[in-house]
Amino acid sequence: MTGMPPATPVPVAAPLVTVQAASVRFGAVTALRHIDLELRRGDRLALVGANGSGKSTLLRLLHGLVPPSEGRCTPHVLLPERRLPVAAMLFQRPFLLHLSAQRNVSVGLWLRRVPQPERAELTARALQRVGLGRLANRPARQLSGGQQQRLALARAWALKPDILFLDEPTASLDPSAKREVEQLIEDFAAEGMTVVLATHNLGQAKRLANRVAYLESGRLVVEKPVDEFFQTDQLPPEAAHFLKGEMAWV
Repeated sequence: MTGMPPATPVPVAAPLVTVQAASVRFGAVTALRHIDLELRRGDRLALVGANGSGKSTLLRLLHGLVPPSEGRCTPHVLLPERRLPVAAMLFQRPFLLHLSAQRNVSVGLWLRRVPQPERAELTARALQRVGLGRLANRPARQLSGGQQQRLALARAWALKPDILFLDEPTASLDPSAKREVEQLIEDFAAEGMTVVLATHNLGQAKRLANRVAYLESGRLVVEKPVDEFFQTDQLPPEAAHFLKGEMAWV
């Protein structure tokens, strides 16, 4: 009698960034306290928590924009690419130059030393990708709020990042513009981009994330797959209280 064939192991996504016992201080203020977190390829990680909980600082730590005061934040070499991850970051209010939409995208590629013919092609493709092809020559600061955020997404997409960091990217947008931006984020993730999103909008976390991390007072209280986070009754009291207080506003 033959036995059952051995089960095929489920592949674990490769780590992109590992945070180990990391704290971040700004003078006398401790913004993050002893954070342990692993960001893996293909993650769609939502960071949730109240104002001042440390979401934005954790984004910047993962991106390498702020160093840990204690502990470590280590990016990992990608395989088979044999290079460190490329990252891009979007803010609630995108920083746009006093230039056309087209030039706002191409300048990022110029800073990356992309050759001019390739730069022109990538810029055009990026604007088409976010639905702004017809507005390529319009001054960026004359675009609507939703169009400006889509332009920032085009600028990021053109760089082909492995990781896209988003800090409250739809907080100041109307519902229609919010849906357009969310759809683009979802599409980018489906193309293989790893996404880390700081948001107050728990409905947005449900729609876009596959993992949720709850922060409070600079501590990472709990991190779970999205379904477990919103459906379990086994959350730490701080996270459960946050959900009860916020769900009415979703």
